Amino acid sequence: MRLMALFTLLLSSLVVASTEVVEFSDESLRPRFQQLVEELRCPKCQNQNLADSNSPISQDLRREIQRMLEQQMTDQQIKDYLKSRYSEFILYRPEVNKSTWLLWGSPAVILLLGLLIAMRHNRQKPLATASNSASAADQQRLAALLDDEVNQQ
Repeated sequence: MRLMALFTLLLSSLVVASTEVVEFSDESLRPRFQQLVEELRCPKCQNQNLADSNSPISQDLRREIQRMLEQQMTDQQIKDYLKSRYSEFILYRPEVNKSTWLLWGSPAVILLLGLLIAMRHNRQKPLATASNSASAADQQRLAALLDDEVNQQ
């Protein structure tokens, strides 16, 4: 029991020690910093943003973003700088341009295609039911069989 408590205490101190405290000259920069590190992707991890990643490059990029914010750069200038170094991959939400129009337009095209298919399917003549497609001879034979069944009971 004591060993488990010691192990838990050790793990909790490691978690606390790994949190990075960012100091700003102006506290109004903190929300911009948080928004930027959540919008930018870690180049190494690829599926995490800079805020969630603990890779060395993410730590460097967070420090770089802090430095650029302290230099009064705008969010767009910071994104453009990082985009020039790491390509548009660093943006979680890529900009709409000639190289990304398919990425942004494909959901709308797929939705319209699905609606078109659904409308064409609903306009088609409904399939005939078994009672409508039975010929007069078949209906007479069915009636005769039913009469025979009723008479036998």
